[in-house]
Amino acid sequence: MLRVGNLEESKKFYCDLLGMKLYRQKDYPGGEFTLAFVGYGDEADHSVIELTYNWGTDHYDIGDGYGHIALGVDDIYGTCDQIKAAGGKVTREPGPMKHGSTVIAFVQDPDGYKIELIQLSTHSSTQEKETATAAN
Repeated sequence: MLRVGNLEESKKFYCDLLGMKLYRQKDYPGGEFTLAFVGYGDEADHSVIELTYNWGTDHYDIGDGYGHIALGVDDIYGTCDQIKAAGGKVTREPGPMKHGSTVIAFVQDPDGYKIELIQLSTHSSTQEKETATAAN
């Protein structure tokens, strides 16, 4: 669950820029908050992210306990280009991770949460090489 300061901007980021779908959204007037669930597949079969908007709160301090969410993508360079073209923020351009060969990038959502993008084909081939090396 991520607390967000502007639910509409957050839904645009996760749905329009990252390609997730909004699966459900509900207002809770008694508690003065709204929950929205976004992801790449139905909740019955896939993980989703819960976006929580507390009415009247437009900013949160992220703190030092949060690291990032990681998402696998097929074309990390194209994905980053699309995010930038749509006004999104790429905070680390695609390239090999430190101490490894997996290609990663980082983007930032409207509330400052970091999202790591991982090139799937590089990640898979790196894992296979590491597994084969460990087996020998």
